[in-house]
Amino acid sequence: MNKKLFTYKKSGVDINAADKFVKFISSVSSKKKGKKKFSNIGGFGSISDIPHHIKQPKIVACTDGVGTKIEIANALNKFNTIGIDLVAMSVNDLIVQGAKPLLFLDYISINKINLPKLKSIMKGIINGCKQSDCELVGGETAEMPDTYEKGKFDIAGFAVGVVDKKNILSKKKIKNNDLILAIPSNGLHSNGYSLVRYLINQKKINIKKNSFLKNELIRPTKIYVKEILNLISKKLINGCANITGGGIPDNIKRVIPNNLTAEIDLRKVRPLDIFKWLKKNGVSNKEMLKTFNCGVGFCLIADPKKIIKIQKLFTKDFKPYVIGKISKGTHKVKLNGAINWF
Repeated sequence: MNKKLFTYKKSGVDINAADKFVKFISSVSSKKKGKKKFSNIGGFGSISDIPHHIKQPKIVACTDGVGTKIEIANALNKFNTIGIDLVAMSVNDLIVQGAKPLLFLDYISINKINLPKLKSIMKGIINGCKQSDCELVGGETAEMPDTYEKGKFDIAGFAVGVVDKKNILSKKKIKNNDLILAIPSNGLHSNGYSLVRYLINQKKINIKKNSFLKNELIRPTKIYVKEILNLISKKLINGCANITGGGIPDNIKRVIPNNLTAEIDLRKVRPLDIFKWLKKNGVSNKEMLKTFNCGVGFCLIADPKKIIKIQKLFTKDFKPYVIGKISKGTHKVKLNGAINWF
């Protein structure tokens, strides 16, 4: 008789290690519960309240990942900020329609449970939730030994928010002669990393020995939730756009009505050093605009009379500045001039 016994652990999946990670998440998230009625971590599903003061609540949901920025985290062995990126990529989309983020869930798939690495990732997620005033209510961790190579992992995030029907930022609120403002990004955010990594590999650059790239490539995505919701609460903007993959033109066209055009003066865009570096190292103007935010993390569309009030609500580093206007036309986006890279 064959007495060899098969176990899940022998196949590469350690349930005990996963259980320890769930207990860790529960311990760090419960510290922030306050008057929260439900304990969601470790259950089959999460339960949350819809704010009572919203008369006609509409649910808005978003999901995203961080792309191959994960490979930068692996290369630098630094995992405490990638979770901030994960939250940012969903909540920055959520607020475009005026929704306040309520809850966030994560999904982590990994070759083998590595508690120090997972704890570091989770601390970043909790940090991101704190920055966006959003509650981490649950998630899933999957140990997948044959799907991922040794040391490899992937993460995805899911955010749910709520907005009163009367406060939804819809296309119909955008008017002719509105101005377009750029809120600066703080770097690459989480887009274009496949191109960045390809360039670095082709030029045989060791990012561990390059202090500029080491800092720039791992810098977590700026979260715009508090600033944008503040603008919405004061009725200072008619629309906005999160500038992610596809750059300024592809993202701003998503919020422009069919009978209007967003005229962007690229000469007014203020590129950050990392984008100047990419341009200098062989990326074309067209590719820069299509792939990266080029220094514009978020766009606002507002009445010209409200611009000064808007700018007063921001710190110096992220103060919005005018880069264009809304005009009548059939093309949703019209680009004028060129970015001054140097």
